[in-house]
Amino acid sequence: KERRGKFGDNTSMGRRGPKKHMSSLEEPRHWMLNKLSGKYAPKPSAGPHKTRECLPLVVLLRNRLKYALTCKEVSLIVMQRLIKVDGKVRTDTNYPAGFMDTISIEKTGENFRLLFDTKGRFAIV
Repeated sequence: KERRGKFGDNTSMGRRGPKKHMSSLEEPRHWMLNKLSGKYAPKPSAGPHKTRECLPLVVLLRNRLKYALTCKEVSLIVMQRLIKVDGKVRTDTNYPAGFMDTISIEKTGENFRLLFDTKGRFAIV
């Protein structure tokens, strides 16, 4: 007798660990990503802020500040240890930056703070 798994295939194993991807339609609206720009959105890592109340560094550097065009370029910037969040160097591209966090860029000498505007979106000040 053939044993069928949950999804109709021949395995009885399920997913290993938490989901690592996020659909671009599931992402929070305050990230303001384009609906047609891709199938997937970056899923924030586990960290000090909740998934729905944060902005991953890749979205901040690529879509908001326009320091990079692709996710690969963001990872190259972050791996050079140039980005500090609240005074600590962060090398995770999906690190969740949240409300009242300061983002410092060493090479340019710029400092940003994440605040909410009147419509509930993240404003970079």
